[in-house]
Amino acid sequence: MNLLSIIRRYKLDHLLGWLILFGGWHFFRYQDYRRDIGWLITALKVVDLALMVYITNYLLIPRLLYKKKYVLFGITYVVVITGFSFLKMYLEAEIMNRHSLFFSNFKARFYDNVIPHILLVSTGAAFKLLMDYARTQRRLGEMSKEKSEAELNFLKSQINPHFLFNSLNSIYFLIDKNNTTARQTLLQFSDLLRYQLYDCSADTIEIEKEITYLQDFIRLQQLRKDQHYEVDVQVEPDVKGFRITPLLLIPFVENAFKHISHYSNQRNFVQVTMAKENGSFRFVVENSKENFHRSTEPPGGIGLSNVKRRLELLYPRKYELQIDNNDATFKVALNLHLS
Repeated sequence: MNLLSIIRRYKLDHLLGWLILFGGWHFFRYQDYRRDIGWLITALKVVDLALMVYITNYLLIPRLLYKKKYVLFGITYVVVITGFSFLKMYLEAEIMNRHSLFFSNFKARFYDNVIPHILLVSTGAAFKLLMDYARTQRRLGEMSKEKSEAELNFLKSQINPHFLFNSLNSIYFLIDKNNTTARQTLLQFSDLLRYQLYDCSADTIEIEKEITYLQDFIRLQQLRKDQHYEVDVQVEPDVKGFRITPLLLIPFVENAFKHISHYSNQRNFVQVTMAKENGSFRFVVENSKENFHRSTEPPGGIGLSNVKRRLELLYPRKYELQIDNNDATFKVALNLHLS
């Protein structure tokens, strides 16, 4: 166990801090009291303040404030500070053998004792809140990193990329050269896997690569449909030159194909539009749907709920997501602020 661990375990830094406060307080105020009681008065003041700080930081904040019992916290906080302040004043009068001092000039003594205690204890509470917030953020970051690494390692352990791509390459040459559709489809599938395994390891990706991935995915989905299904993808020319989180858009497209209608006498469609407007990236996906269509997933699908959480974490206050779900269509409109 190193020195830093020992200090943290036994709160030696706290003890050092209170000793420094004791020394400073005694140095500047000892002349206000008799020589034989100066140190005792100083100790009383420091212990009184320490008790209020620790009761607030380790009892009131965790058990009341963090549990959203704000009114009870406020009342208890005031009672603790007022009670300990009056207790200190009473003991101080006892030590000085001046009992009349406790009752004399109450207004001035209240101002000189209770008000400074409120400020000092509030400062200690603010420091505690800041430390807890920083600790929580660090813990969340570590948990997120560990989770991502675990998921990535799991995926890598399940699939050997080199074996997979070599197998796809072998299958490609087994397909008859005249079957260009099958060959092109296999190449697109290979590109999808390569994007997910290699390009998505970074925090952000060029929008051009994300669009190419979406287009390959859409073309593969079209192979599963017939002429009763219309798929329209429109990408404005100015959608380029910026980066976004990889695989952020694909859940919307997956959801559209998953819940598309299957009418034999009506229009079945998926429409995808992408544009850049006033410093924002606008992404819209709309699909036809059947009102009586049943799904084993909750409305919107698991993918959409997941991407909402990712947006909240990765683009806080930098996005707008609108979902319009009616009897005939399902539409998702996402605006990302690129600043």
